[in-house]
This record gives sequence, C-alpha cells and structure tokens, in this order.
Amino acid sequence: MVVQRHIYLQELIKRKHNGMIKVITGIRRCGKSFLLFNLFADYLIEQGVHEDHIVKIDLEDRRNRSLRNPDRLLAHIDDRLKDEAMYYILLDEVQLVSEFEDVLNSYLKVPNADVYVTGSNSRFLSKDVITEFRGRGDEVKIAPLSFSEYLSVANTSQEQAFRDYIVYGGLPIVALTSDNAQKEKYLKDLFETVYLRDIKERYHIKQEKEMEEVINVLASSIGGLTNPTKLQNTFKSVKNIDISKNTIISYLDILQDVFMVEKSVRYDIKGKRYIDTPSKYFFEDLGLRNARLNFRQIEETHLMENLIYNELRRRGFSVDVGEVTINEQTGDGKKIRKQLEVDFVCNQGFKRYYVQSVFSIADDEKREQELKSLRQIKDSFQKIVITGSDSPRYQNDDGILFMSIYDFLTRDSLN
Repeated sequence: MVVQRHIYLQELIKRKHNGMIKVITGIRRCGKSFLLFNLFADYLIEQGVHEDHIVKIDLEDRRNRSLRNPDRLLAHIDDRLKDEAMYYILLDEVQLVSEFEDVLNSYLKVPNADVYVTGSNSRFLSKDVITEFRGRGDEVKIAPLSFSEYLSVANTSQEQAFRDYIVYGGLPIVALTSDNAQKEKYLKDLFETVYLRDIKERYHIKQEKEMEEVINVLASSIGGLTNPTKLQNTFKSVKNIDISKNTIISYLDILQDVFMVEKSVRYDIKGKRYIDTPSKYFFEDLGLRNARLNFRQIEETHLMENLIYNELRRRGFSVDVGEVTINEQTGDGKKIRKQLEVDFVCNQGFKRYYVQSVFSIADDEKREQELKSLRQIKDSFQKIVITGSDSPRYQNDDGILFMSIYDFLTRDSLN
C-alpha cells in the first residue's frame, strides 16, 4: 500500500530547476527516501523524463559502498550525464559520503543537473544545510504522516484511527503495521537503536543518563510550561541528580536539532511581545514520545494538544503559546493580575488564528474557563476552539468558532 505525500511532493516539484541543491530533512524513518525515490521519481517519469536521465543512488546500500568515496561518486554521476538534456540526480543518505559538500557543490555550475538529496539526522540538520552549501541549499523538511495521510491507509473507522494515531504516531512503517504489539516493539527499538545513537554519535554525549532523563521529563510534561531552571530543580528534588543549567540548555538544543522536539515560546497578546521563559516542548511524533515512556502515560488531553501543534506547523504556521494578562477582583475587593493561556497563536503572513485545544467540555463552568482567555482578546482575528468530540462546527455569539478534532485534521483550511 502506497502512502501519498502530496504536500511534500509539491514542495519538490515547485523547486525544480531552481539552481539550488534540494535537501530533504526530517526525523529518521519519516519517509524521506520513499518521497524522493518513489513519489518524485514516478512524477518525473509521468512528466516525460526518461529513466536514464534520473540518476538514483542509495548510498546506504552495501552495493554502492564504493560510491561513498567522493571522487568515485563524482565520476559515477559524470559518466551518467550523456547529453545536454536535464538530468535529475537523486542521492539518498548523502552524509555517508566523505566531503559530500564538495561533490554536491560541484553540480551547482552544471546547467543540466538538478540535484536532490536526503540525509539522516546524525549528520544532516537544518543548520548544516545553511552552512555547508554556501547559501545554495534549499531545505524541504518533512514530518511523519499527518492524520489525513494516516487515515488514507487505515483500514478502520475515523474514530479508531484517531485513537491509534495518538498512541502509535505517524511513522509510515507503523501506519502500515496492523499488530499493536509489533508497533510498540518497533517504536521502542527505533528510539533506542537509532535516535539515541544518532544523538550520542553526533554530539559525543558523555552524560548519557542525564540526557535521557531530560528526554523522559519532556515526554512526561508535553503541554506544560517548563524551562532549564525548572528542569534542574526537578532533577535535584525528584531524581536526586545534579545537572547544570547550561548542560540542560545544551540537551534541549540538541533535541530540537535532531527534530525530536520543537519549542513553542510564549507571546504576550496584549503587550505584543515575546516572553523568553518558560516555554512548551512538543514531540515531532507521538508514537516515539509514548514509546519512550513505555506507553504508560496516554493522556488524551495532552496528546491532542501536541497533535494540534504538529498539524499547525505542518500547514506552515509559526506557532506560539499565547498569554493574556487581566486584572481580576478578589472577594475582599483587592485587584490581582492574572495570566490566562491561549494554547496557540498561529501566524502565517497576514493571517492569524487563536486556537484553544479542549478535549472535552463537561459543563458550562468548563466552557467558561476555556473561553475566558479568548474573550479577552479584542482584535478581529479568528478565535477557534478544537474539541475532542465529533460534534458539528458552529460559531457562538462571541464569534468563536467551535470544531471537532476530526474536522480540524481532515480539512485544508482553519476557517
């Protein structure tokens, strides 16, 4: 069964012949190779490109081991360029080639060579694209399957697919595996033998136990505000581990570098300014997050919030955690300043949305609690509440739009 990745395929298509090296990045096993070698290559053939003008090299394949030598790879590709027509050079796991930057940069001046590469996160990150290709690298970052992509191959109801998705995540191999025990084993093994190994190899981690504890704490507290000082205190009081604030900052940066987590900072909506700390950290894939905790903490409220964040980022929004400060009167007549949270402030060009994630609205008191922060925002941008129930969308008297999580995940637009 083939999982179509229309959004990412279009990202590659619109970059054709742009004179830059197209670099596909993302966490391990999220489908980079399949996107390049199958979906994109098939598209080129459908457009009339002859197969002998598509140079596909899987550098992870043992049969191509000799091509990991930069000079041999260069000679091999040059030997395939027989005429003046456009050639498409597709290289998978290019970081296995020593001095691969020089090889790829060599084709920037070849007018009939269009280059596309993938790389694993042990060597190939967003910042590498910026530094190694001298401003001529064009990054396409891909994520695990969206819920819509997952649903397209799920042989079950929408509701059951959602329950599976928030537990096992969207890695393509997991989505195409029917047995839950196999999914759990795969995700646990992948985390230990691939993701952790990548981090330790690239960054030469010496305090491995402490770094893994940082991952555990972040996994246990998705949806919660935290900062390095708070994490440091947690380690000392709960785990009896002394770890410096600077080390924690370094580990947090590393986990973002390798696409395991993303940081969402707070934004003061009324004051129109960013607040550096504390922040929220969300996992790129929920299955990996749950596997790290041995599938013990499956709290739908927090997992849905993480899922909404991922979907908003996938749609190209920059996403902050909103804060609204109000003055509230106490029972004895005193006024206190109180901070109310808006789960997500989403910006894309001139568009902005305020989004609240509410798994369930049990009663009117819960409803008022969730709407309080949104009602304090006086600008004209759309305010949205996403609920975990499968209820129809509607707009209340305050202009706040309510929609179900299924509606949100399966529609292209927020409106």
